[in-house]
Amino acid sequence: MLYGHQTWVFNSKPVIISSAAVGGPFEANGNLSEDFDILHEDMWLGQESFEKAEKKLLEQAAELAIDKANIKKEDVTFFTSGDLMNQIISSSFAARTLGIPFLGVYGACSSSMEGLALASLIIDSKNANYIVAAASSHNGSSEKQYRYPTEYGGQKPPYAQWTVTGAGAALVAQEGSGPKVKCATIGRVIDMGLSDPFNMGAAMAPAAVDTIEAHFRDLHIKPSHYDVIATGDLGSVGHQIAGDLLNKHGLEIPPEIFTDCGILIYKKDQPVFAGGSGCACSATVTYGHFMNRMKKGEIKRMLIVATGALLSPLSYQQKESIPCIAHAVSIEME
Repeated sequence: MLYGHQTWVFNSKPVIISSAAVGGPFEANGNLSEDFDILHEDMWLGQESFEKAEKKLLEQAAELAIDKANIKKEDVTFFTSGDLMNQIISSSFAARTLGIPFLGVYGACSSSMEGLALASLIIDSKNANYIVAAASSHNGSSEKQYRYPTEYGGQKPPYAQWTVTGAGAALVAQEGSGPKVKCATIGRVIDMGLSDPFNMGAAMAPAAVDTIEAHFRDLHIKPSHYDVIATGDLGSVGHQIAGDLLNKHGLEIPPEIFTDCGILIYKKDQPVFAGGSGCACSATVTYGHFMNRMKKGEIKRMLIVATGALLSPLSYQQKESIPCIAHAVSIEME
């Protein structure tokens, strides 16, 4: 059901009956290593390329989420996934392996919550029994496509971010035990004219603010409704900008509940510049860390606002600015 201008409220309360998070070596040394189901010591995962390694990460996360729910792949109605590669090849090639009817999404780093929102809408409409919603990214493959190959050793500014190597997946069902997906606010494309492909946090922050404001405006609730409000991958730079913009607009979110997945995932002494980014940033932190905290009773209500920069190598070469988007999903444990 549509509430306000851009928020879906799911009356049947689709359930996340299981989830999984898979990571690489940087994630293994990060803050949230204990919340990953699988951690790899090798960024290559024994594959011939970073792209094939990313596909493997995504396959593992999806298969593990299915196994945890004690169902078969044949029971899953749809697989929805997104990533950063051209034509979302990580997702489509993983779908080839899984053999599950596939709905590909592309929202850059917002793909995790875009996929979860769409999966929940389909479940709520009774057009599927089970859906795996997933997202992935890989530091090596993303650097190669969007910036420079890692072998080049190009220097980065301090406001740059480190793409998370990993994949996260959630199995959404019509019924069962687990956190409920209550609603989702679909974001608008916001472009403030920034064109620096390293400065993702600053570019995406206004889109996060726009979606957060729309969420509370559509539902007529206050930030205090949630125990956690987490943006996807703004990093330390974008998170500060988002907080300043929210305060300027009169929407004050207490700092103790307002956080960012890109800040949480790594330790301060890791060489990740302003923090984590990539589709797997919000996917692994949400489907690993936050889900575990919900199971422990530490969180009852959370709003995950995944952010994405919708640029491409082609748009950068044409000297375009960076359009950005954010999608917010409300997850509650009853």
